[in-house]
Amino acid sequence: MVDVSAKAETSRRAVAQAVLRTRPDVLAMIVAGDLPKGDALAVARVAGIMGAKKTPELIPLCHPLPLSKLTVDFFPDTASGSIRIEASVTTRGVTGVEMEALTAASVTALTLYDMTKAVDKHASIEDIKVLAKSGGKSGDWTLEEGK
Repeated sequence: MVDVSAKAETSRRAVAQAVLRTRPDVLAMIVAGDLPKGDALAVARVAGIMGAKKTPELIPLCHPLPLSKLTVDFFPDTASGSIRIEASVTTRGVTGVEMEALTAASVTALTLYDMTKAVDKHASIEDIKVLAKSGGKSGDWTLEEGK
């Protein structure tokens, strides 16, 4: 692992996303909580939070961090039959929380996939990426699409 002992402790935040693409009728079932396995959004949100907490166990050389705040939000798009997952992680520490945000978004998407696969064999997970980060020596950064 990289030695971060000399780094200053600062407030840090990262936001990441993942997209589950499915059919519009399946998306309606997800939003209504009508999937055979139950309330997919509630289960997936908790799974994403749990996943972020386990990031250092899953990603080699990733520092364990105290997570101050973690949110997982859903943005369904009925026209395309997709749901965008946005995970936001905050800490006060010596290294960033991008990996925790990415893990939260990914595990949330994996859980939604698991809960929908019985009704949509063609569902897919796409567009996993960091959208923004703040804090630390490198300062604030926001993804600029198309660059």
